Order: sequence, then structure tokens, then C-alpha cells
Amino acid sequence: NADEILPMASTTKIMTALVALEQGDLDRTYTGKKEYTLVEGSSMYLKEGEEITLRDTLYGLMLMSGNDAALAIAGECGGLESFVAAMNDKALELGLGNTHFDNPNGLDSANHHTTARELAQLTAYAMQNPTFCEIVGTATYSSNGRTMVNHNKLLRLYPDAIGVKTGYTKTSGRCLVSAT
Repeated sequence: NADEILPMASTTKIMTALVALEQGDLDRTYTGKKEYTLVEGSSMYLKEGEEITLRDTLYGLMLMSGNDAALAIAGECGGLESFVAAMNDKALELGLGNTHFDNPNGLDSANHHTTARELAQLTAYAMQNPTFCEIVGTATYSSNGRTMVNHNKLLRLYPDAIGVKTGYTKTSGRCLVSAT
């Protein structure tokens, strides 16, 4: 069922990371906003008023599957609405005609979907970015007193695993994009 259109849960964050990597200065520091901390689900535990780099937030996005990190990245890279538009523009640029994003975190939404084939195409493109590869292949990352452990257990169970992203919502069920 490679072309069945389905929800994608946190595998959405592959595109979130890619768009952020292509847009910004990863070592830029920003101040955490309350609105980033109020989202449901998985979290990297951002705090309002915290000073943090975009790089550390990307690790929180991909290792901890932080929905707060997704909102912070979108907010700090042009604002939520324009960031999601950039995600959809990138999908079109990559020829992903059955993929549409409503948010940067993968929480269920009526028009937030992709196919297994298009997730594979997106991931193959993203894996050409060395920083993306480094982040998704990291089992544990520590910075500024915060230690993050990758939710992708394949990195610890299979020596040839090099990433990429897990996901889960009640609607999507368990999702996995992996690479060796």
C-alpha cells in the first residue's frame, strides 16, 4: 500500500527539520515563548524564557519528538503559518503530490497526510543533508544541562541503523521511517 494516503504523525518532523535546516542559522539563540510550551503530546520540555539554540531545538524535535520543539522551530523560522506553507511548498518542489501539512508536529488534522512512498522520497532527500543525518543518527544528545535520548530504539538495537523518525497518534497508529 505504498500509495495509500494516510496520516503521518511525528514523521511530519522530517519535513519540519528539513525546512528549518534549509532556512536558518542553527546556532542562533532565541527565547522560549509560552505558546511553544502549551502543545499536547511528546515534548523536549522547553521552558518559557529559556535561551536555546535552533540546533538544540532540532535535536529535541528529532530525538524527543518534541511537539513544543516543532512549534518553536516554526515560530522562530518565520511564524507558524508561513513555516507550514514552506513545508507544503517543499513537498510540491519534491514532487510529493499526495503529501499535505497542516502543522509542523504531526498532530492529527483533517488535511495532514502522506503516503509511505512519499515519506521514503522525502527521507531520501533529507538524508542528503549531513546535518540532518547527524541529528537523526544520534542516540543521545546533551547540551546546556538537558540530555535527550532518541525515541528511535532501532539506533540502539541494530548496529547498521542510521535514523530516522518514529511517530504515533491514535488516528495514525505507530509510524516508522528508518534507514540503514
